[in-house]
Amino acid sequence: MSHDDLTQSPLAADGAFEVHLAQRGEKYRVPADQSILRVLSDAGVDVPFACEQGVCGTCLTQVLAGQPDHWDMFLTPEEQAANTQMMICCSRSQTAALVLDI
Repeated sequence: MSHDDLTQSPLAADGAFEVHLAQRGEKYRVPADQSILRVLSDAGVDVPFACEQGVCGTCLTQVLAGQPDHWDMFLTPEEQAANTQMMICCSRSQTAALVLDI
């Protein structure tokens, strides 16, 4: 299945999803009990972050495909509805995959 199919598919029953990094050509599995930020940091991907609570906006990341599940308090409701950016420290995915501009 291509990432285009996965970005339109529903989230897996176990709550896990894939994150595809467009600039790096890499993909990672994000389990239900870990954040995107933690998975990327553990893999050695250098991404900016500060509060890890979805408040400061440091980890704001552009979303190229897929539908984020916004858990932050930084983006306005309109920005969240646009689904073009997300806070990777706390927000998750509503689809089986997200493609991020990293």
